[in-house]
Amino acid sequence: MPLTLVAARETADGERRTPLVPETAKKFAALGAKLRLESNASLESHFLDSDYADTEIKASLAETYAGADVILRVTPPSDEEIAALPDGSVLIGLLKPYSSKERLAALNAKKITAFALELLPRISRAQSMDALSSQGACSGYQCGLIAAARCTKFFPMLTTAAGTVRPARALVIGAGVAGLQAIATCKRLGAMVEAYDVRAAAKEQIESLGAKFVDTGVSAEGSGGYARELSAEEKAQQAEKLTKAIAAADVVITTASIPGRRAPIIVTKTMVERMKYGAIIVDLAAETGGNCELTQPGEHVVYDDVHIHGPLNLPSRMPTHASELYAKNLYNFLSPFIKDGALNIDWEDEVVAGTLLCKDGATVHPRVKELLGEV
Repeated sequence: MPLTLVAARETADGERRTPLVPETAKKFAALGAKLRLESNASLESHFLDSDYADTEIKASLAETYAGADVILRVTPPSDEEIAALPDGSVLIGLLKPYSSKERLAALNAKKITAFALELLPRISRAQSMDALSSQGACSGYQCGLIAAARCTKFFPMLTTAAGTVRPARALVIGAGVAGLQAIATCKRLGAMVEAYDVRAAAKEQIESLGAKFVDTGVSAEGSGGYARELSAEEKAQQAEKLTKAIAAADVVITTASIPGRRAPIIVTKTMVERMKYGAIIVDLAAETGGNCELTQPGEHVVYDDVHIHGPLNLPSRMPTHASELYAKNLYNFLSPFIKDGALNIDWEDEVVAGTLLCKDGATVHPRVKELLGEV
């Protein structure tokens, strides 16, 4: 029997992405897999059912999941969707592994083998599978657009009959994939851009995009390509330097995060009070609490005439390209283990071991178990 690989309509509020696009469906079919898609599952990503050649289209979630071997998802399944998963099936997606012990218990009760792409090891071989990076690029791009659209000034310098207009000043905090894309987008739009990251290695990357690096004298290189959490003394030194840069900016974009933890507070209420009237903060980290002390996730807050935006699920604002990138990540992760239409997972593989969340009725990822208190 060939492997049955399926994708259903995403049901999370505001989610418009799909985990299976026509291009990757064709590639999976070429490997011998049998494809199945819930009707209109990709419509909000602007792909029609008719775009999926060699793919069976089903009218309901139950029909889609029936007898499935591998389920591809963007977001974690709801309780209803978990109930519909075939016992012992394989689930792959952005499963928010740190967010819900109850969801993990429900998956384990059905002996679901779950792979969370957030846990992907930061190694060279896994770069093509890195969904956090691909979706982070979408988020950073969107932050730049939001900042430009909301800013009370032109981003580029303009020379007009009435005189020259100086460009807006943008400050990007955090120079991971999302931050670098935010820097690049603001530069393309013509702003004067400064950027800061606690990782010393980010200085070269920031400057390669034409932005000025804000040097606070604090370096916090962490493991796996992430920054470590700062000490109280380091936070104080960082805050002193950043306060000046934030006060001079027309736009501040924050992108700092720590896996499995609340986003670090970088922009305090006191800093906001020193910002220009009409300045903008776009807090990409709003989904994990926000880098600004005043951020309200999903809301637009005005404090002392500073506008603070806490947008959620930014990649879903550009679902076509976000879906294409994400679907390729999934294909690159899964395809090495499909031979002649059958799934043969190498459990010793570093990528497999690093992403494995649940197996044989138990949560197996050490970091997730530690943070959820299961060890």
